[in-house]
This record gives sequence, structure tokens and C-alpha cells, in this order.
Amino acid sequence: MRAAKVAALLAALSVLGGCTASTESTEIGIRTVNLSFVGGRGVMEESYPQGGTYFFPRFASQWDVFDVGLQNLEMVRESNEGDRYGDDSLRFKTIDGNDISVNVTIAWRIDPAMAAYSLQFVGSSTAEVEEKFVRPVSRTVVRDVLNQLTSEEYYQAQRRFQMGEEARERLNAVMGSEGVQVEQVLLGEHKFNATYEQTIKDKKVAEQEAARLSSETEAAAEEMKRDLERGKGSVSKAIEQARGENEKKRLEADAIYFERQRQAEAILAEKKARAEGLTARAKALSGSGGRSMVKLEVAKALKGKKIIFMPAGGGTDLRRTDVNKLLETYGIEAVAKGTE
Repeated sequence: MRAAKVAALLAALSVLGGCTASTESTEIGIRTVNLSFVGGRGVMEESYPQGGTYFFPRFASQWDVFDVGLQNLEMVRESNEGDRYGDDSLRFKTIDGNDISVNVTIAWRIDPAMAAYSLQFVGSSTAEVEEKFVRPVSRTVVRDVLNQLTSEEYYQAQRRFQMGEEARERLNAVMGSEGVQVEQVLLGEHKFNATYEQTIKDKKVAEQEAARLSSETEAAAEEMKRDLERGKGSVSKAIEQARGENEKKRLEADAIYFERQRQAEAILAEKKARAEGLTARAKALSGSGGRSMVKLEVAKALKGKKIIFMPAGGGTDLRRTDVNKLLETYGIEAVAKGTE
């Protein structure tokens, strides 16, 4: 009987509008009680967690679901990207008066603990919260933060990152009390007005050219220093080679001089010895023994020779003369006189 009553009650509830509700893995549910026989009515403060199925009389309640996962609000220039068709980039003016448009992405989420508050005072869905609250507040706050920059500063990546962090902090200060948490503010591609952008490009090109010329000048100076050092090295090498060659020549000359000196000393000693020998021989020949030696040598020279003696004047008177005796005497005397 009890099971039958429960089944009958469930059937009646399903006829009246169903009794189940569910949430996905990133969703939470908020129930608003419109009709209650026991307790109060209105938005329930306690939310229904993600990924669940719940039973309650739907005909007497309103069921709203919020996606509490990370959301990306993309406001970009490209027509086929972002949340809106056409140029949806954020436009602002720098301190020095130039107009810039920049792609901005806001990463945000709904605070599950404040989902009931968001439902009552912000929007009935994640899409409605984004459209009615996150989008207009983000554009206003981010624009106010970027207005502090100069045109030149926007080219500095670190400075842009600082501005993104400042915008995130300001957005959380405004949105946190409304149940929205901002995780990150991403500043993407930017674009100046055409005239100023060309001026910036020309300036960058000029700076790059100046940097290139400065680098080339420094490189040329370094090359000159290297050439100078190489030149000094070559000169030093040549000097050392010349010194070495000079020392080599000096040593060779000293060797030749020493050799010639030794040769001269040897020749002088030889001549001196020979002169001394001749002197001694001459002294020996000048004595009686020497005369005998000369006679002996002349006799040896004339030995075996045929000698004919003819008288001077063409006369026919021939007398006997011991020619050999005469020549021997004459030759010995002549030799003796010549050697003295």
C-alpha cells in the first residue's frame, strides 16, 4: 500500500510539471520557491552542486542554472572572431592624445557561493551576467586604466602586463561584491590610427638604422684595433726575424773569420817554417860543406851530357882543353857566387 501511494504521488507530480532537475559538470542550480505549503518562498541561498540530479515539485519552483566554469569575454577587432560580429575592440586615448584600439580578453567566472545573489541582482544566467554586467563594466574599467599610458609606453610589453594586472585588480574590486571573479585581463594586438602608426614605424626604422650604424662603427673600430694589433705583431715578428738573421750572419761571419784566421796562422806558420828551413839551408851551403854539395849537384846535372867547346873569333886554331874541368870550375864558382 505504501509503495503504491508513493508511485501515485510521483505520477501526480509528473502530471503537474515534473519533479526532477539536473546540473552539468560545470553548472550549479539555483531554486526559487514560488509555492510552498511549508516554509518560506523565494530564492534559496543554498545552490545545487555540479553534476547532480535533484527531486522537487517543479510546478511550485523556478529552476535556474549558472555555468561556474571559466568564461572568456573576447572583445576583438576581427569580424569573424570574438563574441560579437564586426569590430568589437576596445578604443581608448593615450595621455599624449593618440587613439588606439586593442583586442581585450576577460577571463572570469561566477562565484558559486554568491550565485543566489547574482540571480536576484545581476542576471538569471551566465550569458545574461556577461552581457549585462561583465561586458560594460570591463570595457569601462580597462579603458580607464589604459588611458594612463603614453603612446610610446604601449610598445613596452612589461608595461602592458602591469596595466593588465591593474585592470584585473580594479575589476575584482567592482565585480567581486556582485558574485563575479576576474581571473585575468589579456591585452592583445593593438592598432594606432594610420598617421601615427606610420610615424611610429618610421621612428622605429630610424632607430634600428641608427643602431645598425652604431654597431657597424663599433665593429669597424674593433676591426681597426685587431688590424693594429696584427700589424704590431707582424712588425715585432719581422724585427725578431731580422735580429735572428743578423745574429745568424754575425755568427757565420765570426766562424768564417775564425776559420780564415786559423788558415792564415797555418799558412804563416808554414811559410815561417819554410823560410827558417831555407835560411838554415843557406847557412849550411855557405860553408865548405856547402860548396861540395853544390859541386856534387852540378856534376850530377852534367853527367851524361855531350859538350862541344868552340873557340870565339872563328879561328882554326884548336887547342886541347879539359872542358869538363873548365866547366866544373866555372859552374862551381858561378853557383857559389849566386848562392851567397
